[in-house]
Amino acid sequence: MKKLKALPLIVLLMGSMLSVTTAQQSIYEPLDLDEVEFSFEDFGKMYTFDDVPMQEYQEELGFNPSEQWLDHVQKSALQFGGGCSGSFVSEDGLIMTNHHCIRSRLSGIQKEGEDLVKNGYYASSLEEERKFPNLYVDQLMRIEDVTEDVHKAMEKGKTDEEKAERKRKKIKELEKQYEKETGLTCKVVTLYNGGKYSMYIYKRYDDIRLVFAPDVQIAATGWDWDNFTYPRYELDFAFVRAYNENGEPVKVDNHYTFAEKEAEAKDVSFVVGRPGNTDRLLSMRQLSFFRDMRHPTILNQFNEVYKAYFEYFEENPGRRAELLSKLLSVANGRKAYAGMLKGLKNDYLMKKKWDFENSLKEKVKADEELNEEYGDIWTKIDKTVDSTERYAKKVLPFYIAGIYQSQYHSIAERLVEYAMQMEKPQKERDKAYKEPKLKKTKKKIYRDIEDPALQKLLVEAHERFLRKEMGEKCKFLGSLYNNKQGDDASDYLLEKTQVADKDAVNQLIDKGPDAIKNADDPLIQYFVKTKTMMAEKQDERKRLNSKLEMLNQDLGRLIYEVYGDKIPPDATSTLRISHGRLKGYKYNGTLAPAKTTFYGLWDRYHSFGEEPYPWGLHERWQEVPEGLNLETPIGFATTNDIVGGNSGSAIINKDAEVIGLCHDGNLESLAGDYAFLPENNRTVASDAIGIMDALKHVYETSRLIYELENSKMKE
Repeated sequence: MKKLKALPLIVLLMGSMLSVTTAQQSIYEPLDLDEVEFSFEDFGKMYTFDDVPMQEYQEELGFNPSEQWLDHVQKSALQFGGGCSGSFVSEDGLIMTNHHCIRSRLSGIQKEGEDLVKNGYYASSLEEERKFPNLYVDQLMRIEDVTEDVHKAMEKGKTDEEKAERKRKKIKELEKQYEKETGLTCKVVTLYNGGKYSMYIYKRYDDIRLVFAPDVQIAATGWDWDNFTYPRYELDFAFVRAYNENGEPVKVDNHYTFAEKEAEAKDVSFVVGRPGNTDRLLSMRQLSFFRDMRHPTILNQFNEVYKAYFEYFEENPGRRAELLSKLLSVANGRKAYAGMLKGLKNDYLMKKKWDFENSLKEKVKADEELNEEYGDIWTKIDKTVDSTERYAKKVLPFYIAGIYQSQYHSIAERLVEYAMQMEKPQKERDKAYKEPKLKKTKKKIYRDIEDPALQKLLVEAHERFLRKEMGEKCKFLGSLYNNKQGDDASDYLLEKTQVADKDAVNQLIDKGPDAIKNADDPLIQYFVKTKTMMAEKQDERKRLNSKLEMLNQDLGRLIYEVYGDKIPPDATSTLRISHGRLKGYKYNGTLAPAKTTFYGLWDRYHSFGEEPYPWGLHERWQEVPEGLNLETPIGFATTNDIVGGNSGSAIINKDAEVIGLCHDGNLESLAGDYAFLPENNRTVASDAIGIMDALKHVYETSRLIYELENSKMKE
C-alpha cells in the first residue's frame, strides 16, 4: 500500500465530510446536493401492456412496436404461482425460467438415491418429464380498465375503514363476474396505489413438468457473495413444460424463439416479466419510516437467522447441497433488505425523492382545484405515519416472520392462536377454527421437530434479535432465556418448554384455551403476552392501515392526474415490459463490462483454491469441456428496469428472440424499490448463447437443443 504525503488538516476533514454522501457519479467528482433534481427516469421503465410509451420507444429506441408485436410478446410471457417469471419458448409448451425459481421444488420430485439440486436433471424423453405438485403458470390474455367501478363503490363509504372495505368487496365482486363471463382466472390489479384499477384476465396452466435443471453450482456459483452483484459468471436457468387436461404438452400460438446471433451493445433489449413490488410513489415520510425503523428491524432479524443457518450449513458438510437452498433463500432476503436500506441512506437518491415531492407540492399549490382536493394530503400522511411509527415501535420487535422462526416458537404460537380463537364466539373465528376445518387445524398445531440442532440455533437467533432490538432490560430476555445468552439461553428455554413434546401439546389442546393460556411454559407465555398486546391494538392497526391506504390512493391519483403516463405505476407482481440496452457501468473505482465470458467462471474457481463452496464447480464443469469456446458470453448487464419477481424473465430483442434470461440485478439495483438510477442500476442475466453452448457441450441435451433451435419438439 502506498503511503500518502502529510496533508493539511483541513483537507483531511473535507475528505471525511465528502465521504458521508454516497454519490451516483464518479468517485472523483464531489457531489453538490443543491444541484440534484428529480427526473422522470427515477420512476423507471416498467410499463403495463395497456400503456406502452410508443413515442418514447420511437425517440429513444428508434422502434415503434405494432399491436401484433405487443400482443405476441405479452402472451409469450408467463408468471409462476408464488413468484418468478417465465416464457414459452416453443410451440409445444416449453417454458424457460431460472433454476432458483424451481430449486426448492426439486427434492419433492426426486427418486430414492437422486439429488436433483446437486446434480441436476434432464428428461431425455417426453415420458421422463416429471410433474411438480401444486405448481402453475398464468398467461395474461387481456387487460380491462375497471377504475370507475371501484372508485364509485368507494365513494359511498363515509369513513376510511368503510371505503377500504367497499373497495375490497367490489374487487371480489368484479373478479367473480369476470371469471363467470370468461371462464378464466381474473384478478383486479391496483395501479398508482389506487389511482387506477385494471382487470387482468389469465389463462392458467396447472400441470407443469420438469424438462431440464442444471446442477446448483453452475446456477448459483458464488452463492450469497455473488448474489446481487456484477460481473457474474453463472447460468441460472431451467426448462419446464406445460401440459393440458389430457396429459399432453400444450400447443401455444405465442412463444419466443432463441436468437442465433450474440447480442451486441447497440441492440435494444426488452425484459418481459412480473416485477414484484416497488414503492417509488410513496411519500418521503413513509420512506423515512422504512429507513429509520421498519427495514433496520427486519434486517436485524435476517442477520441473526442467517447466522444460524450458516453455522448449521458449515457444521454439516455432508448435507450442503440439501441445505444450500434454504440458506440462499435467507441470504437473498438479507441482502435485499441491506441493499434497500443502503438506498434509503443514499443522499443522492433521497435528494431526488425530496425534489420530486417538493415539485409536486408546488404544482398543487399553484392549481386551485388541486389545492382544494389534495393540499393537505402530506400533512395527513405525516400524522398517520407518525402514529404508525409509534404503534410499530411497540409491536414490530415481537413479530417473528413465520418461515424464519424456530419450530418451537411456531408450535407455541399456533397453540396460543388456537386458544385465542376458541375463546371467540363461533361467528367471529377465522375459517380455520370453524367446522369442518377445526379438526384439521388442531392436528397441524404440533409438528415433529426436524433438525433439532438447527432449531436450537434459531432459538439463539431469536434471543440475539430481542437483545439487539429491545436492549438488555427487555423483560422477555428474563422470562424466556433467564437473561442467559447463546447456548446457555437455548438450553434454558428448551429445558423449560413443553412444546417439543407431542403428548404434552395434545394434552393442552384437549384441556382447552384456559389450560393453554395459563400453562407454566415461558415460550407459551411469551406468545400469550405478545399476541394479546397485538390483539388489543388490532383496531388501531386496522384504522391506521385503512387511513394510509386511502391517503396513498389519493397521492397515487394526484400523481397520475398531474403526470399521466410520464410516470409508470409501481410494480405490482403483474406483467410489465421494460426497455434498455446492454451496458457496463462504473463501480468501485473501476469498470464493469457489458458482458462476461466463460473465462471468468474458471478464473473464479481457481482463484478461490478450487474449494467446493462458494465458487466450486460440479465435477462435470471442473475441466473445460471439449468444444466450448471460452470467449463465449456467459452473462451480461443491461439498463433494463427490474426488481424481485422478474427472476426468470426473458430478455428479448426487437424480433422477439431470446438473447438472455434475467436472474437478478446488481447491488445498486436494490435501491430500485424507491428510485431507478440508470447510471449504474443494472439487470443481470445469463446469456442465451452461453445457455445453448452449455446444453450442447456440457449437458449434451440433444432433444432439448432441437426444440430450442426449431421452436417445436422433434417428431
